[in-house]
Parts: sequence; structure tokens; C-alpha cells
Amino acid sequence: MKKAKITGLIVRGQVQGVGFRPFIYHLATEMGIKGEVDNRTDGVYIRACFPSGREAVFIERIWKEHPPVAFIHQIIESEEPEEDTVFTDFRILPSRSDSDRVTQVSPDIAVCSDCLRDRELQASRIRYPFVNCTHCGPRFSIIRDLPYDRQQTTMSVFPMCPACRTEYEDVADRRFHAQPIACNHCGPSYYATYKGQRYADYSFLLKLTARLIAGGEVIAVKGIGGYHLVCDALNERAVQRLREIKQRDSKPFAVMFRDMKAVHGYAEVNAAEEDCLTSWRRPIVLLKQKLQQPSLSAALNPGMRTLGCMLPYMPVHYDWFDCLQTPVLVMTSGNLSEVPILITPEEAERQLQSEVSLILHHNRDIHNRVDDSVVQVCGTQPCLVRRSRGYVPEPFFADMPVEGILAFGAEKVNTFALGKGDTVLQSQYIGDLKNWETYAFYCESLNRFRHLFRFIPDYLVCDLHSDYLSSREAARLAQEEQLPLLKVQHHHAHAVACMLEHGLHEPVIAVVMDGTGLGDDGTVWGGEFFLCDRMEYTRLSYFEPVPLPGGDKASVEPWRMAVAYLWHYGLPVPAAFEERIGKEKIGMLQKMMEKKVNTPYTSSAGRLFDAVASLLGVCDVATRQAEAPILLEQTIMDARQILYPVDGKGGETVSFRSVLESVIKDKADGVSVGVISARFHLTLAAVIRQKAEQLLNLTGARKVVISGGCFQNKFLTETLQRMFADVDIPLYIPSRIPCNDSGVAAGQLTVAAAKRLNNP
Repeated sequence: MKKAKITGLIVRGQVQGVGFRPFIYHLATEMGIKGEVDNRTDGVYIRACFPSGREAVFIERIWKEHPPVAFIHQIIESEEPEEDTVFTDFRILPSRSDSDRVTQVSPDIAVCSDCLRDRELQASRIRYPFVNCTHCGPRFSIIRDLPYDRQQTTMSVFPMCPACRTEYEDVADRRFHAQPIACNHCGPSYYATYKGQRYADYSFLLKLTARLIAGGEVIAVKGIGGYHLVCDALNERAVQRLREIKQRDSKPFAVMFRDMKAVHGYAEVNAAEEDCLTSWRRPIVLLKQKLQQPSLSAALNPGMRTLGCMLPYMPVHYDWFDCLQTPVLVMTSGNLSEVPILITPEEAERQLQSEVSLILHHNRDIHNRVDDSVVQVCGTQPCLVRRSRGYVPEPFFADMPVEGILAFGAEKVNTFALGKGDTVLQSQYIGDLKNWETYAFYCESLNRFRHLFRFIPDYLVCDLHSDYLSSREAARLAQEEQLPLLKVQHHHAHAVACMLEHGLHEPVIAVVMDGTGLGDDGTVWGGEFFLCDRMEYTRLSYFEPVPLPGGDKASVEPWRMAVAYLWHYGLPVPAAFEERIGKEKIGMLQKMMEKKVNTPYTSSAGRLFDAVASLLGVCDVATRQAEAPILLEQTIMDARQILYPVDGKGGETVSFRSVLESVIKDKADGVSVGVISARFHLTLAAVIRQKAEQLLNLTGARKVVISGGCFQNKFLTETLQRMFADVDIPLYIPSRIPCNDSGVAAGQLTVAAAKRLNNP
């Protein structure tokens, strides 16, 4: 018997939990190809006998026609030993787990339109609130282990009914091997206790919760990655009550709109923003609010002209809007201030039972908690601010080996990252590690990522600041497991994260601006101009260091930075500022700086924003991180491109004495805060562009990257995009990796990989 020639294909990427095997089956059947396909830990394996000339067409069609949620990194082709066995058809085989290499786990996916239609037409799924298929539904939030099969998820406790089993096993069905498959007869369900009575009928619960929301009450509901607090965004009393529950004075709340028509009624939306809103990821998108629309609660986003908007992504969201007249709901994370989003009924009852009118639970466990992701569009480029639900654990593909590297990230808005083969796997948004509950979430998630991705670290990397809890955890693990530990300077990690995203290896000019980061000289950096590659950096220029009176306290009391800049530059204290803050308090700070008591120096751009915000009366005391710079940006009005003078543009340090003098003079002359803010922002952008161009000419570098939390400032970033385009200088901005500290871990890992590769 003539042996059959068999070709093997390994498809690597986001190919599990997205209907990839059924896609391959249908494609092969249509093309008359005989063979088999199965899931393995490191990808989808195809073994087939290809008719002459069909192999290349088959591969090309995989690239072009794959399921929309799938992402293909590579297709590896190999000739396998000839066999006597002749394939008679094309089959889907059971999953196999025979390698420590792992494929990507799909992020959670918003419910699709086909499933929403099934809720109206399929008898077993009429109004079923947990409908899903191979193209939508929970993924990362429910997975415990690989390969991605039902028994490895929190759906393992729900045996399929005969009807669901039939769909699950029918290769022609949209729910073939949809691991969370369920219906009214066999799947998860909602339940709640109201006025001492437990209810489990979904229709009743839907009407009850809708009635409570319409009546101005606040409720809690368990979602995909955690609990949310929900109320009518048009009801002032309800939103004020929500602020009391959240213990949040002024931080804006995200809102969920009924549909895109409703979004357009309240916010300005461009094509790129609409694409983000309507994508299967369903993030919160920061939009410019239409000021002529008065019906939104004033307590929703005080002092802000931007609105965090999203669209429904679970069936219950659609059901509420079907029952309610309001086109917009507040949908904010279900937790108290500064602790992680709640995921268990026990946590929710303990923390929220006495605060809300009703808690709507469901009995599908959340294994991996994930907050809503946040995106803003700069120019036409979507830029992640918070990377979580809908994005995690989608990897970044590195262009160098990263296996075994574990990066612990920064202290605030923390994420960690691990290297697996040639992929960087970044965790979901964790938060501020100074909070004990958040630190516990960090440790839990780190252990779960190590287990899920079969990760054994052999090289650790953390921030240069040894007092960060992430750095302490790295030091503990290094000692416990006898592993090497590399410490990476904070701003270098920021820059390299952007370089990783854009595939840059050559030396670049990196402009890194944020609130804080330990520098090599022991001072606080944050307004930096580097010449750097992935391994090394040289600090070429920086904002002139000024005192940081009270240390960390200065970051929550911006008036301190106003005093510091005035004292440092020998400028008089404006009368209005002195009257507002108090002569005695200002004098006390001045004496502290004179005597050098608890006054380290900082080059932080974030603290410069603080100073200007306080001098203009925008924010003297912050109630949340970066509140002063955020509010300062929100005040911007047309400035007719007028720039303030800047000192020392040709030197190593950039002085802002003349800028502050001009700000103070404009304020005294009655120029509006909005115009002064615009002039300040435009001047800062011009300084960055001019200094970067100067350093490009000095060093011979040809490209510029920007990173750091200050570039979450949309006006500043978009101004820089225009300015660099005008002089034809390539500017790279963070997009898929956030520019804030949650991108630091990816940069740390990349630095470690480069150093290991070049210094084995």
C-alpha cells in the first residue's frame, strides 16, 4: 500500500475558545481536504493530506477568513512521517495537553448579535441571561487551567442538558465545543434576597431590579469579572447616594448607554471611538461630553468635560434597557474605595448588603477578577488607559526570547508580566499595592498566571525602588527560589514598553513624563529625556529639579508644589493664592525648604502640572491620583496658539521660571483659567518637541518615543502628534500597552530579555 503524505500545521495565537477548530473543519470540508484538527496547549494542530496545490490556498484562507475574535501569530508547517493510514474525512479530535508551551487564552467576549437573537427564538434560551456561543461569552474570567475545556473552567459544575450536549457535539452548530454553553435548563442563574425573601425567577428579578433603578435606588450586580454598582445616570439623588457608598468624593463614574444613538446624544464620537465602543471587547471609552446636554447628573463627573462611556456586553444589560426609560446607567466597579472589585457573593454581601437596595448574584464562579478596560483615542489611535476585561490575557509577541522572565511591575496601577516562549503575558489591572487587599489580589493573580500558563521563572526583574511592595515581593521570591534579580530604572521601563509595542531596537530619544520614579542619583525623576535602547539609557536632559516639600504628601496636596516652585525660582506669592492657602502654612513650607527638612528634589512633570493647577485655583488638595493635572486639562479653552517663554532650552535642564511668571501674570491680568491652561499645555508640548529635535540632531537617533502617565493627557499627546508630524519626525506613542505605570512591567521584562540575550 502506498503511504500517505501528511502535512502538519501548527496555528499559534489566540485560537482557543474562539471557534477556531469548527472554522478549520468547515474550511477543510468545503475544500475537500481530509485530515484532523485538535487543540493542544501550544496551539491548534492540523494534520492533513492535501490535494496538489491546495495546501497554500488552505493556509492563505486560514489567514484571511479566521473567526473575528481570533488572532494568528504564526502558522508553522512541517512534513510528518508518511503513514499507511489514509484519512477518509476531516475530524475534530479531543484536546491534548502534552507540552509546557501554551497557546493564548481568549479574553472575555461581549455577547454577540446571534446569541441575542437566540434569546427571542430558541425555546430553551428565551430570555436566558447567560447565553453564549463559540464567538462570545466568558473566557478568561472562568478559566482555571489549560487546555481550554469545560472541565477546566468554573462551568464544570453545570452538567449540560441533552439539548445543549447535542449542540456541543454537532460540528455544524455555532455552539460546537463552546465550553460555557448553557440554557435555561442547565446553566447558571441569577438569584437575590429582597426584604428577607429569596428569589430565583429571572423575569421577576429583572422587573424588580428595573423598578428599583427607575425609582432612584442603587443596586449591585455580579457581572463577568466582578460586581458592578448600578443606578440611573439621570437621577441626581441616586448618583449622590452612589458616591456615599463608594466613598468617592469626585472621581468620575463610568456610564453604560442603551446604544450608539444614545451615546451620540450625550457625547462627541469619531469613527475610531465608535469602533472601540462597538468592538467585541466593549471597553469604557473616554469621550468629550456635549455640554448642552443638561440631563446627566451633575454628580456624575464633576469638573470634567469627558465621560467614560460603554455599551451593553451582557444580556442583563440589554434586558434592563428594554425595561427602563433612561438611556444611560451608571455602571461602576462594585467595591468600596481603593479595594479590588468584588467577585464572590460572600464578599458582596459583607461589604454592600447594608449599602444598596438589592444585590443580584449569579452562581457561575469568577475565577479571575477583571475590571472594565478603559480606552481613549489620541488622534486616530486607540490608547489603553486600563487593560483588563476584553484584552487580558491577550499577549504581546516579542521579537526576542522571553521565556522564564517574571516582571513585578510598579507600585501604583500595577500589573505584572511574564515571558512565555516569544510572548509577553501581561496581567489584568491590579491597582495600588499599598492597599493590603490589592496586594493580596496581586499575589493571588501572580500565582494563578504561573499555574495557568505553566510558567517556571528563572529570571526576575523589578523596579529600582526597593521599597515598592512589588520590588519586595521580587526580592522575597529571588531569595526563596535562588533566582537572579535585575532592577530596572522606572522611566527606562516606561520607554522600553513603548519600544516593545512598536518593535523598535535602535537607539531612540525617549521622553518620559510622570509623577514619580526613583532615579539613579537617588532623587525623584519624572520629566526625562533619554537616549536609550532596550538595554541601556543615558539621561540627556530633564526638567529642572525643585523641592518636594513633605515628600509623598506633595503629590496629594498640589498647593505644596506651587509653593515649592515659587520658592525655588524666587517668585512672589500671588495674593489670591496666599489668601486661599494661608500665610502661615506657606511660611512653614518655605522654612522646611530653607532647612532642607523632608524636601527631596524632583524633576517630575506631574508635580509641575500640580503647581500650575494650584496657582490657577483648579486644585489645591487632590482626592484621587493625578486629580490636579486631569482637572487642569479639563479647563482648556482656545489660546490662539500663544506660547509662553521658556528658559534654558539649550541646556541640560529645562527651567520653567518664565512659564510660571507668565502664568501668574496672566492670572493677575484676568485672563481666563481655560486660556492660561491651554497656553501652558501648548508651551509644554513645544518644549518637548524642540528638546527632542535638538537631541535627535545631537545623537543621530531618528525616532522619538513618549511614555509615562502624563501622556494620558489627550490634549498634550494630540498636540505632540501634530507638532512632530509638522516637522516629519517619527513619534511613537503607547497604544496597546498603557503609558501609565501599568505598562512598566512589560518594559521591565523587555529590558531583562535584551540584557540576557546580549549578555548570556
